[in-house]
Amino acid sequence: MHPWLLAALLVLASLFAYLTERPAGAVEHNFAGSTQLDYNLVPSEPGANANAGTNGTFDGFTVETALKVAVDVSDHVSANVKACYGCHGLELDMAYFDVRVFDELNFRAGRFSPSFGAVNLRHDPANHMLSDEPLPYDMGRMLRKSDWNNGVLPAPFPDNGVEIDGTHWFGKAAQLEYATYAIMGFKSDASNPVDLDFSESHLPYYVDNNGRPTTGGRVALTMVAGRDVDATMGASGMYGTYDSQNKLTYAIVGTDVSLRVRRTSIRLEYLSRRTEMSTSDPAELKYPVSPGAGCFSTKEGAFAEIEQPVTRDLDVLVRVDGMARFGNVLATSTLSSRSSVVRETSGLAYALDRNFRLKASMELWEFSDPDATGRRLELSLHFGGVGSF
Repeated sequence: MHPWLLAALLVLASLFAYLTERPAGAVEHNFAGSTQLDYNLVPSEPGANANAGTNGTFDGFTVETALKVAVDVSDHVSANVKACYGCHGLELDMAYFDVRVFDELNFRAGRFSPSFGAVNLRHDPANHMLSDEPLPYDMGRMLRKSDWNNGVLPAPFPDNGVEIDGTHWFGKAAQLEYATYAIMGFKSDASNPVDLDFSESHLPYYVDNNGRPTTGGRVALTMVAGRDVDATMGASGMYGTYDSQNKLTYAIVGTDVSLRVRRTSIRLEYLSRRTEMSTSDPAELKYPVSPGAGCFSTKEGAFAEIEQPVTRDLDVLVRVDGMARFGNVLATSTLSSRSSVVRETSGLAYALDRNFRLKASMELWEFSDPDATGRRLELSLHFGGVGSF
């Protein structure tokens, strides 16, 4: 779908929400958006060019913009359309209908981000205090991202399909949420694929390469202990094939825990992905493959962060995240059969206005494998601002 057609669809949806003549109260609508401008400086890179070689980092200025229209057609039917612009270009992030029978049973169909993990619920830059996602969910701002192929599950990950979800309250002390879905899934159109190609989930077209859906789900339990304390524990998983022959599988599992004590928020999450690799051309791989034996890689990631408001307008956040990758790699890769990266981040966000914040953060990277110049340590700085309406 052409980017201009996506923009036209968003405009038409907006006009429909505002101009369609219906009896008063029959249709409720909401139009919202956000924009983040971020400058990523990598002073540890020679010549201040983190895009050089196999690094592939998006340094310099980047912008992320999202525009969303939500329409309540009736008491049981609603629709959402959302377009975003970022490192992947113009993207249709949402275009779906919800048919809610009751709180415990909702049917969703169209294009949406399937329920997986906690970060996906707040992936827009306006919804968090740092400029980038935790490493397991990174999509573009990771140093050396070309070799690592981004995170375990880059967010957001919109897809075509159907989902059944719902929530149930046990009094006022606990809430159970669930979701199960069938979606197009991740893919790779390479002749001998060894990993997912996340770019193929975006424009110029949304077509499955093997016609077999990926299935998955999530369950989460929230416990409320008064107005000042609540905690959520969740588990997620998805499974499918990603090659055109429908033979190579991938499986992703994750767990997440979040705790809020008054104004302090603590979040922890772990993800793991097992991906089968093609062995049709062993010469493409760095390590020997036994004849007739399968080959796969495992990528794991985790993060822990604490968000603490200092004043009404100033928030401080500290995060430690990392990834580890095990298994064979391409012969051209700088990674080994056991590679890891750890990042320590400290940042702050200052609210100039209710809907506009300035952000700044510093990241120290520690890689197990040296780059072409022998460096294992990297430093990156983020300076940005985000506005929402």
